[in-house]
Amino acid sequence: MIMNKSDAEAILKKVFALSKAEGAEAGVNGGEGGNTRFALNGVTTSGQSSDLNLFVTSYYGKKSGSATTNQFDNESIEKCVRASEEIAKLAPEDPETMPILGPQQYSEVGGSYLKEMESADSRWRAQAVAQVLDPAKAKNLTAAGFIQTGANFQALGTSKGLFGYSTSTISSYTTTVRTADGTGSGWASAVSVNPMTLDTKFVADRSIWKAENSTKPVAIEPGKYTVILEPSAVADLIAFLMFSFDARSADEGRSFLSKEGGKTRLGDKLFSDKVHIYTDPQNEISPGAPFDGQGLPEKRMDFIKDGVVKNLTYSRFWAQKQGKEATPFPSNVIMDGGTKSVDELVAETDRGILVTRLWYIRMLNPQTLLMTGLTRDATFLVEKGKIKHPVKNFRFNQSPVSMLSGENIEAMGKPVRTFGSEVETFPAVVPPLRVRDFNFASLSDAV
Repeated sequence: MIMNKSDAEAILKKVFALSKAEGAEAGVNGGEGGNTRFALNGVTTSGQSSDLNLFVTSYYGKKSGSATTNQFDNESIEKCVRASEEIAKLAPEDPETMPILGPQQYSEVGGSYLKEMESADSRWRAQAVAQVLDPAKAKNLTAAGFIQTGANFQALGTSKGLFGYSTSTISSYTTTVRTADGTGSGWASAVSVNPMTLDTKFVADRSIWKAENSTKPVAIEPGKYTVILEPSAVADLIAFLMFSFDARSADEGRSFLSKEGGKTRLGDKLFSDKVHIYTDPQNEISPGAPFDGQGLPEKRMDFIKDGVVKNLTYSRFWAQKQGKEATPFPSNVIMDGGTKSVDELVAETDRGILVTRLWYIRMLNPQTLLMTGLTRDATFLVEKGKIKHPVKNFRFNQSPVSMLSGENIEAMGKPVRTFGSEVETFPAVVPPLRVRDFNFASLSDAV
């Protein structure tokens, strides 16, 4: 359920009035959502969910303990508070425990569409799903996928007077369409904070087109190719890149941003002039939370600007140790781009590979950010600006650091809200990319 601001604040005040610890943090969060799952050209499940939770963390010096409950009567709340205190007393000291925060200033974050969510009911989801099921059946194709909508809230407080409250909404739709002979597969997705702007027709048409045109793929030799990466593939690689902007791992020599002697590559130009990656909780199509889990205010921050490493993220403990300002982990990631679509990038390509999406991505070397993974669900050879034929999927060995270097990045399309196959919950706005020398190490028989 969605608890309003005043009710959430009243619950947290009750927690702190009951607390006997030296300090306490508490939070209330919950949400409402609906989803429809389909497979084999038919709906398999349709449901609604509602959730509400309270967590309490109690502190005694550098000892802490946490407890949770989903019961909100007075007795249950008090039991949760006492449980957290008992756990804290038994816990070992954590030398990195920081004092709890007092009042903070949070920006108002827009992009919450609570009223629109009321219209995105099971009937609305069924109409969206029919847009792919009906034509798939008519073409002897098999469709499967998932559409969901959700509204959430979070409230956070401390016994020192901190209080924050925010709401958010999200809608997403993914579908995979397979051909009868099992050799063709097409995938597409859409995501939006407002369900009424979710382009469900695009998802249906795109996945069906890719399935029909990806049958009987041809094997071509692995090697380094110019590739057009669709936004979902870009989102996965950029998310892994962002996870490495942690100051501590860089200072301790565990990151691609590390230098010898305990120094970092902050201020170094590692990427193309075109690369600008940042976080911004005020972004209209992918708004982030106004605060992180500890209550630190989220703010706009550049990580890469004109190819130069501009900032790292500092936990409160590491910031204190290094004499820096603490920064929360980014609540979203935004990568600027151009104005062109995937199809327009293809039309400009003399020869290359169009990649729909990636999966099974694993880190090979965190100090170079070299990763491996597979392409899937429609991979095509492009020649003279046109898709020539489907090709068998590849295993890739590639670092997003080298991919975004000045020598390799050729063109950037229009940024869109999307999510990756591996990093689904990290809000991302990224463009499709055309890059040189993307390394395909071997072939894959997977569809």
